[in-house]
Amino acid sequence: MDKCVLTEKEKMQKGLLYNANYDEEILQERIICKDLCYELNNIRPSDIEKRNKLIRKILGKVKDGFFITSPFYCDCGYNIEIGENFYTNHNCVILDGAKVIFGDNVFIGPNCCFSTAGHPIDEKQRNEGLEYAFPIKVGNSVWFGANVTVLPGVTIGDNVVIGAGSVVNKDIPSNVIAVGSPCKVLREITQKDIEKYK
Repeated sequence: MDKCVLTEKEKMQKGLLYNANYDEEILQERIICKDLCYELNNIRPSDIEKRNKLIRKILGKVKDGFFITSPFYCDCGYNIEIGENFYTNHNCVILDGAKVIFGDNVFIGPNCCFSTAGHPIDEKQRNEGLEYAFPIKVGNSVWFGANVTVLPGVTIGDNVVIGAGSVVNKDIPSNVIAVGSPCKVLREITQKDIEKYK
């Protein structure tokens, strides 16, 4: 009986080690996406209608009320889903070999990176160009401070604040402030936080 041979893209989608360096399908999809990002990043900021039309072409799923500040970069585009009232500041990078799903009311500070891509610890596998992609999921009402990095396979709950400069390598529960490298829960969000700026 013949064993089913997976393509590199199928391996990527299943969270298995894959090699994108010589796979024509993956390389072509990335080039198309990078050309679209280049085009987006060179549209005048005032031409909102043209920008939004192109963002809808790049991303896999888009709800209403979004604003993506250039420059913006991603690998595939079609693996990214954004909810309503989505905002990202300058220099957002999303390496979306796997799904990256954002809920509603997500705000992202400047210079943030969401990377589903990782490389093996084993030097032989890594030197062969193998990599993996694990999905990232972000809940509703999440705020990322500047220079946050979210690593492969992370899920972040609802109503979360991730402090500036954090490296998120593990899941973060709902209703908390989390900060650090590695990112850890600092405390729960309380009634005092709601009243703080009144």
